Amino acid sequence: MNTTQPPLSALALCGSLRESSYNRKALRLAMKHAQHLGILTTEADLRKLNIPLYDADLEAAELPSGVQKLKQMVRQSDLLLIASPEYNHSIPGVLKNAIDWASSKDNAFDGKVAMIFGASNGPFGTARMQPQLRQVLGVLNVLVTPQPIVMISSAQTAFTPEGAFVDGKLQHRLELLVEKTIAIATAMRGLRTT
Repeated sequence: MNTTQPPLSALALCGSLRESSYNRKALRLAMKHAQHLGILTTEADLRKLNIPLYDADLEAAELPSGVQKLKQMVRQSDLLLIASPEYNHSIPGVLKNAIDWASSKDNAFDGKVAMIFGASNGPFGTARMQPQLRQVLGVLNVLVTPQPIVMISSAQTAFTPEGAFVDGKLQHRLELLVEKTIAIATAMRGLRTT
């Protein structure tokens, strides 16, 4: 009997819609490392999904197609890579809205493993947003990798023109976060299959 399991799959989410955002650059670095480790990665582009503001009336009528697609992508993933900026010391509306939709009624996030990180032009990285996002995901029964915490401050100078990190230590910290998240997701899958 073949007991070989398929590779883990990761869904990447960016809390910024801007194509050239610093968070998207950091997310692509995390995705690249996950792919290097054999993880199948997909990005859910929240701009292309065109998800409307959460509205219970819309939900009662018929789930918008973008919401249906997002829920499906979350359900099919083993782990989540979430990069997000900090807007007014909090979670960007576009990311919170996507989470609200995907968790409404049948919570697509239930039992997932996630890593969160973020970039900001300010000196504090995303120090105020990350605890809030951890709390929201925790309520949805998402296990968020606790360490290392990756906060990219002064993001306008943190990347090379090619999109790599200027600081090799920052690259190492992000890669370690990816590796620990994969290890947790692997262990969780093992628990589900025993």
